[in-house]
Amino acid sequence: MTSKSPAKSNVPSALYVVATPIGNLKDMTYRAVETLKSVAVVACEDTRTSHVLLQHYGIETPTLSFHEHNSASMQDTLITRLAAGESIALLSDAGTPLVSDPGESLVKAVWETGHRVIPIPGASATMTALSAAGVATDGFYFAGFLPTKASEREARLAFLRALPVTIIMFEAPHRILETLEHLLASLGNRTAVIARELTKTYETFHRGTLASLAETMKEKTPKGEMVLLVEPAVSEGALQDSAMIDTLLKDALTRLPKSAAAAEVAKATGLTRQEIYARAIALSTQ
Repeated sequence: MTSKSPAKSNVPSALYVVATPIGNLKDMTYRAVETLKSVAVVACEDTRTSHVLLQHYGIETPTLSFHEHNSASMQDTLITRLAAGESIALLSDAGTPLVSDPGESLVKAVWETGHRVIPIPGASATMTALSAAGVATDGFYFAGFLPTKASEREARLAFLRALPVTIIMFEAPHRILETLEHLLASLGNRTAVIARELTKTYETFHRGTLASLAETMKEKTPKGEMVLLVEPAVSEGALQDSAMIDTLLKDALTRLPKSAAAAEVAKATGLTRQEIYARAIALSTQ
């Protein structure tokens, strides 16, 4: 009895994190197509969505499902296949994997088990929106989706309120009005842009303020995927307020170890990491 041989591939064994178009199929890169044709298997967030893309480019590589509901069980399977010398491509439904999509745990596990992770760059909704929105681009913070639970949402809004950079978020059409109203109440009436249906036929940029955009969304519920960009407050100095710094730090400490939390808040406030780390120690002993 012989052991099963690894599936055939024409690229070195690794996890290839492949960016795909966010709407217009012509935004696929040559390298991405070549990679998807060469790996042993393609792990897709949704195989039905990915098959449209694969068929368009004549890619016949086998696929399997890897999504938020099966990622824990599939992770060991994929690591085992890498250990057997196979190459695997990771796809999200659109854009760059891991940006508000499953895969973070897998990428960490691949590195930790001694295998390679190779990014195949391409389309990203965040960068596409930022490049054309006409907002401040010297610094930005990707906030993903606002939490739906009230207490978590308020904590996140408190964190976002103090950031001196453009905030980039994703939102669904049925929640966009509610999100604009939450942001307006917490952040004030800032300049904002809604980028909708990026790279598609009905691509639209709605520019204004949080208040004016909320009024626009009340008139007609929009359709399609959305990226919301909110510029920082015009006034400066809020970040030097100790209470606000503590708010930022407490939020960061719920997600990160002290050192990483201190680094994140230091970058956001312009204070030194040593100052913020000392404050993190003090907060942890209270």
